[in-house]
Amino acid sequence: MSSYFLTTAIDYANGEPHLGHAFEKIGADCIARWHRLKGDDVWFLVGMDEHGQKVAQAAATEQLSPQAYTDLIAARFEAMWNRLGISRDQFIRTTASEHKAGVQELIERIFERNPDDFYERAYEGLYCVGCEAFKQDGEIVDGKCVLHPTRTLERVQERNWFFRLSRYQDFLSDLLQRQPQFLQPESRRNEILGLLRQGLEDISASRSRFSWGVPFPRPISTGEVQTTYVWFDALPNYWTATRFAGSRAPWPAQLHVIGKDITRFHCVIWPAMLHAAGLPLPERVWAHGFIYLGGERFSKSAGVKLDLQEAVDRFGADAFRYFLLREVPWDADGNFSWERFEERYVSDLADGLGNLASRSLAMLEKYRAGVVPIDETRTPLDETGEDVLARFATAMDALDLRGAAETTWELVGRANGYIVETAPWALAKAGREAELDAALGALARCLARLTAMVMPFMPTKAETLWLHLGAPDGVQRRAWEIATRPAVGGWRSSKPESLFPRPQLPPAP
Repeated sequence: MSSYFLTTAIDYANGEPHLGHAFEKIGADCIARWHRLKGDDVWFLVGMDEHGQKVAQAAATEQLSPQAYTDLIAARFEAMWNRLGISRDQFIRTTASEHKAGVQELIERIFERNPDDFYERAYEGLYCVGCEAFKQDGEIVDGKCVLHPTRTLERVQERNWFFRLSRYQDFLSDLLQRQPQFLQPESRRNEILGLLRQGLEDISASRSRFSWGVPFPRPISTGEVQTTYVWFDALPNYWTATRFAGSRAPWPAQLHVIGKDITRFHCVIWPAMLHAAGLPLPERVWAHGFIYLGGERFSKSAGVKLDLQEAVDRFGADAFRYFLLREVPWDADGNFSWERFEERYVSDLADGLGNLASRSLAMLEKYRAGVVPIDETRTPLDETGEDVLARFATAMDALDLRGAAETTWELVGRANGYIVETAPWALAKAGREAELDAALGALARCLARLTAMVMPFMPTKAETLWLHLGAPDGVQRRAWEIATRPAVGGWRSSKPESLFPRPQLPPAP
């Protein structure tokens, strides 16, 4: 058994969970469930980024204290992750005392190991509250941040602690060239290599204009105690998570899952901080793309949004999970539309997997009283199943989630075709019992394999199908082992209610 520590970006506590948050968490959960399915000892971390100017402003707008406001927002995020089946092992909040102590400890480690990595400096620049970052000329278009074009950039002049990021330029370039798997997909690695070729500037590590955050552990020369810059507070959560009571999170993490807009922070600033502190780097960072609605990125500030509760209500949490991971590539951008959601639900789920499960289990009930025949005749469907299972595992290990889903549905289509080809009803009518046993056994083995492959994407529906197949233990515990050697003969199956009822829906909004 191998340890597998998986993290997502912690979500900024200035609004409700939206589709972009959900996409990231569902994808990471799919990866976590896949590793558990294989038998790995998984620790899955999600959480909230609760400090910074943007959070303080949002709290003031709601006439709440920052802590009361973040308590409210964190509860809403947790409720949504519960609804979506996000199997997190730890939910970290940057307002936790353990995290605050860990941030200060990490900064002190840098002071002790590399005393001149932090230095004082007066600075004036344009600050984007949306990004919680100072912006360079190349990140500004028409006087606005390219990522937050509705916000006005603030001109800030302060004397702060700075981190000597420029010192780590060669280290970072060498890291990305020697270990290309550190940052994936390749397009994101190329972007960061291009950024590094332009040269790195030192960055602010503390702020003096607000107090909602972790106190920087050392005052500046005037004696002023400043607040740790929000990214020096947020990024260490992956490491501070290991320091909470009851946490089994090992360090380093095997995988950080993040959005492409924060790649620079996770693949430049974070590894430089860790290296300066003498700590191991995470093994892999995956930067996924954005989901668009009508060609526009989901954004609270820009008013491009979709009601997440309504989207989940449409066909249920499992169907929503499947649609996002099947429709949107994990390594690029994609689009959401109500029309496409319904098309995918009907074709893949109601008419595809749902129809296959219903027909197969109904025939087992009708012709064999629900008992799977003890028949090991190797059929063409078994050959396809073995091939698909192997390709599915390869895709999942490569984090090709959409490719894994596409591969799975090849087997769904082949199995539905197998029913037409073998016509078990005709075999039963003709009294060809051995052939009927072979066909029904092959279909049961196929459903066992499909349940294992579907589980990371649709855990609740997979559990339902697993139980109705009459399989032993829970789907998470035995499904992959059984899928590789599906000795299903003798299982006592039962026919469930429709897994994916055909929709009776009002017009899409």
